[in-house]
Amino acid sequence: MAVLTPKQELPELVDHLFRHQAGRMIATLVRVFGPRHIDLAEEVVQDALLKALQQWSYRGIPDNPTAWLIQVAKNRALDLLRRESSLQEKTDEITRAFAAQESLANQQLASQTTSEQLDDTLGMIFMACHPAIPREGRVALTLKTVGGFGTSEIARAFLAKEPTVAQRLVRAKRLIREEGISFALPSEKEMSARLDSVLEVLYLLFNEGYTAHAGENLVRADLVEEALRLCSLLLQHTATKQPKCHALLSLMLFQTARLPARTNEAGELFLLSEQDRTRWDRPLIYLGYRHLEQSAAGEEFTEYHLQAAIAACHAAASRFELTDWAEIVRLYDLLVALNPSPVIALNRAVAVAKWKGAEAGIRAIEEISEHPALQHYYLLPATLGDLWRELGDAPRAADFYQQALHQPCSEPERRFLTRRLAQLGQT
Repeated sequence: MAVLTPKQELPELVDHLFRHQAGRMIATLVRVFGPRHIDLAEEVVQDALLKALQQWSYRGIPDNPTAWLIQVAKNRALDLLRRESSLQEKTDEITRAFAAQESLANQQLASQTTSEQLDDTLGMIFMACHPAIPREGRVALTLKTVGGFGTSEIARAFLAKEPTVAQRLVRAKRLIREEGISFALPSEKEMSARLDSVLEVLYLLFNEGYTAHAGENLVRADLVEEALRLCSLLLQHTATKQPKCHALLSLMLFQTARLPARTNEAGELFLLSEQDRTRWDRPLIYLGYRHLEQSAAGEEFTEYHLQAAIAACHAAASRFELTDWAEIVRLYDLLVALNPSPVIALNRAVAVAKWKGAEAGIRAIEEISEHPALQHYYLLPATLGDLWRELGDAPRAADFYQQALHQPCSEPERRFLTRRLAQLGQT
């Protein structure tokens, strides 16, 4: 046994190991048991986590904790199989499947993924992200089964009530049974369309982590990291190594590179124009460009390609004043044509304002200001507040900032709006 770390470090170690191994173990078990037995697979892996917390506190942490978790999960699975007569024939398959994982851990290569484990994990992702499952259920099920997130963690991340998340998971699993959703990668003919559902879930996951819609924190790093991990995983398999996956990963990398400069130590928000660009993560930006280049292969042109190209324009500017706003507006024009989302149109209006002036930006916003989807979107009045502030109309700017404060937003965003009001001499 390894020397026992302080007790406060033990849960963190178990959580780290569990987060990185749970998805693989659950995926293997679901492949063997069948999609109808997701709950059984989760129970086995959860038992391994609880046993680690109980035993390591007294006996110390094993020299190879990953192999220990895998062994405990395998033994628990075999115990349950022996009691479940309908699954007894799966015993040999479980033994073989976990032997490969344990061997990998014993070689101290647990961070790497074998071809079989990769197939299992991707099969789990495609099953969890099946279009027959509602979007919220897809996100929750992916985080639960592949990411190793607990129900309470998912609820906290999305500011939902825990019973609500639990119900989403129950409904998603019921749909898997009722619809006969299989645990397998789609056929080559179905792959592109099914992959779109997976990418949508990862995009939603990343966005919620990058800019939380409410709560105490602007950024939820665990969701950002999980979205990056799963998108990177898609690019490790020949069936899912497609240009649009490179495009989405490129976008995520460019955005993640800015995180060190988006807030200060107190969690206060900095706009793009205010950020210290020397704090941007240059290696991540380099990777973003590399994946953007790889996304150019093939003929498919997606929203992710355009968003990554816009992010690349920002990354290329060493100072905010050097940003190529004309090119960004051109890219937004293409993006709006591809996806006429009012939020995208609002972002385009901001770029227009930077290129042609605040008045042009206000006119662009007025064209979309009545859209139902923007009526409770705090960035609409907040953006108008910034533009009127730039034009020197403090009372009108303050009015829009007040409107923004009445809409849902995170606490750092709320403090930012309050500072804007204070700068205008308002409270």
